Amino acid sequence: MTQAYTVQDHTYDVVVVGGGGSGLRAVLGCVQAGLKTACVTKVFPTRSHTVAAQGGISAALGNMGEDHWHWHMYDTVKGADWLGDQDAIEYMCRQAVPSIIELEHFGMPFSRTEEGKIYQRPFGGHMKDYGKSPALRACSAADRTGHALLHTLYQQSLKHQAEFFVEYFAIDLIMSQEGACQGVVAWNLDDGTMHRFQAQQVILATGGYGRSYFSCTSAHTCTGDGNGMVARAGLPNQDMEFVQFHPTGIFGAGCLITEGSRGEGGYLTNSEGERFMERYAPTAKDLASRDVVSRSMTVEILEGRGVGPNKDHILLHLEHLGADVLNLRLPGITETAKIFAGVDATKEPIPVLPTVHYNMGGIPTNYHGEVLRPTADNDDAVVPGLMAVGECASVSVHGANRLGTNSLLDLVVFGRAAGLRCAETVTPGASQPELAKDAADMALGRLDKFRHAKGSTGTAEIRDSMQRSMQLHAAVFREQQSMEEGCRKIEQAAGAIEDIRVNDRSLIWNSDLVETLELDNLMTCSQVTMISAEARKESRGAHARDDIPDRNDEEWMKHTLAWYSEDRRVSLTYRPVHDYTLNPDEVEYIAPQVRVY
Repeated sequence: MTQAYTVQDHTYDVVVVGGGGSGLRAVLGCVQAGLKTACVTKVFPTRSHTVAAQGGISAALGNMGEDHWHWHMYDTVKGADWLGDQDAIEYMCRQAVPSIIELEHFGMPFSRTEEGKIYQRPFGGHMKDYGKSPALRACSAADRTGHALLHTLYQQSLKHQAEFFVEYFAIDLIMSQEGACQGVVAWNLDDGTMHRFQAQQVILATGGYGRSYFSCTSAHTCTGDGNGMVARAGLPNQDMEFVQFHPTGIFGAGCLITEGSRGEGGYLTNSEGERFMERYAPTAKDLASRDVVSRSMTVEILEGRGVGPNKDHILLHLEHLGADVLNLRLPGITETAKIFAGVDATKEPIPVLPTVHYNMGGIPTNYHGEVLRPTADNDDAVVPGLMAVGECASVSVHGANRLGTNSLLDLVVFGRAAGLRCAETVTPGASQPELAKDAADMALGRLDKFRHAKGSTGTAEIRDSMQRSMQLHAAVFREQQSMEEGCRKIEQAAGAIEDIRVNDRSLIWNSDLVETLELDNLMTCSQVTMISAEARKESRGAHARDDIPDRNDEEWMKHTLAWYSEDRRVSLTYRPVHDYTLNPDEVEYIAPQVRVY
């Protein structure tokens, strides 16, 4: 197979796949440690989806009121509905403060208080004193925090002379006979050449798979590439049934209106003008966690209190904040509302609806970022040579539901952790075993199959069928019969890939082939999500079932592991949630309790 393509070989100490926030933080950590590091990314780094993150990055700095990382940890455990691993959550919340200070020293342009401290705003689910009142914990750069973060990390990576392979599409991992990762095969979209990147450590930072759904806040590049690569390598994905709907996507467009808008004092109303969140979350109100707010909005619509001619959306009010506050603290979403909703947010409310926003599940890792392949003897067995960070990974700090601003924190803390781990375990310039001659054959065979596919169904048609099935059957509320139908529909859509048609046979900027390879990854993620959801007989976090409304800790406080076979079949196993902390003398395990806001 390799004879049919031009293949170039590269050898590095570390190869990072993905140039978003987590990828760049891992790149930076590795080059700072003196490791020869390559970043392979399918889009220019500052166009990665992290650039779209708006509201903030959480850390218990206490700049604008009393705060403590213990409270942040409690909120994260509670937000995760007790499916998060508490050793990892402790690590993230404890490391949040030094990680933010580090970003400040890197030059990240945070918004400031009059005293010159980093400005912090309230955010959904973040509370003081173990849930008693809202905490000001979200550090922000107006409402363009991800943009500021991404540019800061990219500049630092260039300063330390990291090497970037931009607009290279990663096709598949290179795995040894013994099950270790040895590198990755990528396609240079600019000149059509194929590349084998060999490394002592491969770090996947490929982002989420929001484009499995018809309506989402994710960029079109969020296609679960790393999750698909891992599945084809015979490794599991974890907790993929937990998909977060952001409460405030612009109605009809799906574009994100940050939770920071409610943190600044925005509120939701129904058709009767009622601030209905006071009924569902008496303490936190509009700043309850995202799954709670999304479900509350959906209930209002289902019970006939939606807004508009079809009573099919809700209103977000910011106009009372005044133009000065909106222009200073929320300039991006004011502009977004004008463009995508035709609304002047300084004068009128914004029409909103819950929209797919984040994937809590992903590639299972420990808090160092090392990928896990659980065995009968060891639930935390590590895959040699492979790490994963960011939204493609499941550490698991987000469990069944992520708190707002914990995503950017996850990127920075665990991207940093991966760099620190590589500094400990990777020897700069160490010799690596020679790759087998057929090491790229699986990847190139897959690409070649799709490149020459002459079936009867176009990529866009199959993708539309998949996205609509996911939107309908794996939504804010779920029930058994609907999910069973969803499983059948997704299986049919997956089968249709065998009859796919690709019209463009070229290798240079072949978007038809790129979208087909991305669809293949999305389909894997969709199947795993639907089947994992159907199997989980409880309601927990973002997995809310109409027919089984209660959480069941006795049977279901465990991580789902989904394994994908060559014939597109999914099998499920489970591993226990970590019910311990890293430093039990300092912070005790937080026992499960009723989750109310």
